[in-house]
Amino acid sequence: MTTPAHIAMFSVAAHGHVNPSLEVIRELVARGHRVTYAIPPVFADKVAETGAEVKLWNSTLPTPDDDPSAWGTTLLDNVEPFLNDAIQALPQLIEAYAGDEPDLVLHDITSYPARVLAHRWGVPAISLSPNLVAWDGYEEEVAEPMWAEPRRTERGQAYYARFEAWLAENGITQHPDPFAGRPDRSLVLIPRVLQPHADRVDERVHSFVGACQGDRAAQGDWQRPAGAEKVVLVSLGSSFTKRPAFYRECVRAFGDLPGWHLVLQIGKQVDPAELGDVPANVEVRSWVPQLAILRKADLFVTHAGAGGSQEGLATATPMIAVPQAVDQFGNADMLQGLGVARHLPTEEATAETLRATALALVGDPEVARRLKEIQADMAQEGGTPRAADLIEAELRALRA
Repeated sequence: MTTPAHIAMFSVAAHGHVNPSLEVIRELVARGHRVTYAIPPVFADKVAETGAEVKLWNSTLPTPDDDPSAWGTTLLDNVEPFLNDAIQALPQLIEAYAGDEPDLVLHDITSYPARVLAHRWGVPAISLSPNLVAWDGYEEEVAEPMWAEPRRTERGQAYYARFEAWLAENGITQHPDPFAGRPDRSLVLIPRVLQPHADRVDERVHSFVGACQGDRAAQGDWQRPAGAEKVVLVSLGSSFTKRPAFYRECVRAFGDLPGWHLVLQIGKQVDPAELGDVPANVEVRSWVPQLAILRKADLFVTHAGAGGSQEGLATATPMIAVPQAVDQFGNADMLQGLGVARHLPTEEATAETLRATALALVGDPEVARRLKEIQADMAQEGGTPRAADLIEAELRALRA
């Protein structure tokens, strides 16, 4: 039995960063802990449903409904908004927690203020990582080549100088790179099979607990239409969905395929009229209860985000990975390497290629065998209960 504690969770307002943490938070609340969750208003209701107390703060980051182009196109375009947001968020969070400091901090990998606050308060911090983590050699193999050019620019140097100055103001002498990428303790909310170079990850720091999905009943159910021999779900997630040309190729690929039913999630930025004539076996939605459909689907055409990738694995659904941004390209390669998916770049995802790839995947008994094997392995990783157990173990060590 662990004595109830005040646990504070911090994240940014993005589906792929909030959703993976929610079941862990719900479990901690159910175990009697007081959990506060610092989040911008757009996610307040979703967080409150877990039983956590919401601590609101205002963010300057693009919202989930904004056009993805708001994030820019270069590496510095992508990282500068997080630093800008962190600097303006910290005073808000200091005020929100004044006189209400927690015993332990949990945080998403993008929540820089959380680690600063943990340092100021003198309490442990645990990262909840919704995607891959750094392995031994990551800096030399990935980070340094990726940053070589930006570091040589005036803008890149100014970014690092500002980051270091902000950390120093808060009593942290660590360089920004390990500060952001090398947590003292981390729970990895993805299956180990999706982690590149998993054999080189320091598991004294990083504990893989796998998917923490919950039952999702509140999102609604989905029924397979009568006469549908095969069901394919197409979803590019919640952010990079403005792809009408790609959706038209999907309609062409599956719209007249005998016995197939297509569920096509197009997001909020595409008008269904942009798809042209849609056959009766094509179901167009702006949003879908993804996990409910995957439990009944025969194929998943996905952007290969961390959440979608693990949901495909957890439901043993063959995948065509059409990555759109950031870690999705690496995930697509991982899925293909596991023998459960094919990686198709967007420009190659024509109707003809999609159809041929779909028929080959769905008809391959080796793909089905490998998916069942991975599904069984994932079930042993522990998920939500193990994540909560590990957090409580940190609390007990703190009080020992």
